[in-house]
Amino acid sequence: MNPDNRKDWDTYFMDIAYMVSTRSRCNRRHVGAVLVQGKKLLGTAYNGAPSGVPDCSEAGCMIAEEYELVIENGQEKMVKKQRCVRTIHAEQNLLLFTDRIDREGSSVYVTDEPCWTCANMLANSGITEIVFHRSYPKDTGKVTAMMAQKGITFRRLEGYHPPQETIAQVEE
Repeated sequence: MNPDNRKDWDTYFMDIAYMVSTRSRCNRRHVGAVLVQGKKLLGTAYNGAPSGVPDCSEAGCMIAEEYELVIENGQEKMVKKQRCVRTIHAEQNLLLFTDRIDREGSSVYVTDEPCWTCANMLANSGITEIVFHRSYPKDTGKVTAMMAQKGITFRRLEGYHPPQETIAQVEE
């Protein structure tokens, strides 16, 4: 292969995150995450039920509803959010299965923008960069603000197209 046709590092690692996401059995969303230090891949993870426990495809989703007070255009508004509590998020699994020493100064590539809970965990994990593809608008404002406070580079990979074979058809 001609070196000029090689994928850039962001695309390479995001492609791996999408490939990892194909292991997920979540009915709602397949998410993959990879831990990278420099150009070295240190770990991968995807969302799903704890090992040895029936997952959502076997036992159904465990949906919890939450309400959050947000201010839009100077007006207070209650926003309803639903999430599955059976599933451990990809970012959480990545933190569970990698060592703190490896995370210091590392980057996380994740298919989806982290939710507030995952962002909190990542902010305290030693990583210095989060790169994501698909946005998660429900939490993006407060997550972006926190990452700026922490000095963590937080960026969406614009113009990225995941490998076709990694695109899952999931329920909305």
